[in-house]
Amino acid sequence: MKKIQKVAVIALMVVMLGSAGVAVHAQGTKGVEGTNSSSDKTMATASASTESMSEGEVKKVDASGGKLTIKHGPLANLDMGAMTMVFRVKDPEMLTQVKEGDKIKFIAEKVNGALTVTSLQVLK
Repeated sequence: MKKIQKVAVIALMVVMLGSAGVAVHAQGTKGVEGTNSSSDKTMATASASTESMSEGEVKKVDASGGKLTIKHGPLANLDMGAMTMVFRVKDPEMLTQVKEGDKIKFIAEKVNGALTVTSLQVLK
């Protein structure tokens, strides 16, 4: 009988500890008022977007192919180190905004299996 009691106590402790972890996680995602705030989420997204921009230098613009060759620093969101590589562009209009030698900030993401520049900003 004691063995069953021990198993029941251990099971209860596991359930209680698991619930406490979920409660702590849920509390960490709430806004100042204690409720999830869409403005908090928007600010976090905007901040993450700005922070995830990588710096690079345009080495080649291939307008007919819809591609940019960029010598870039680390791409944190893709877990890639610094290198020079070819990217597709999300919007062909981006190719008219840059020329060889331009310093840029950009966000690259994997879109349909291809590394694609989804956001681009020319630095002055």
